[in-house]
Amino acid sequence: MVTLLGATPFAADLMRALSRLGIDVGFDALWLESYHDERVSSGRIVVRADISRPVEGKGVLLIDDVFDSGRTVHFARAHLMAKGAAEVLTCVFARKPEAATEGLDAWAWDAPSRYLVGYGMDDAGAMRGLPFIGAIKGA
Repeated sequence: MVTLLGATPFAADLMRALSRLGIDVGFDALWLESYHDERVSSGRIVVRADISRPVEGKGVLLIDDVFDSGRTVHFARAHLMAKGAAEVLTCVFARKPEAATEGLDAWAWDAPSRYLVGYGMDDAGAMRGLPFIGAIKGA
């Protein structure tokens, strides 16, 4: 399992659920940045911290927080495939209504078309640790 930064709480809950089913998964993290503390993606994705475990020849479950344009998930999938992953399946916590499902294997829920915070999702680094999911007014 490779988790993108904002999906850490979701990934932790998913790992516990899989463990209860007797499924043990490895864990690594990939820190990608495209928002640069803004509420709109710059369209340019930067790798801030790469994975530390080899994925060559392995199947990878890629976890992200929000799927809207799909650019980050597509970039991360290509990045992991270039590192030799045999397969990369994608799962996100929230899928925005305007997002296509192409390139997405599973999602937990359909989110409103709002800027979300809490449960790992942030606004310029703030509100990531909120124990609930909220939407920024006017965003």
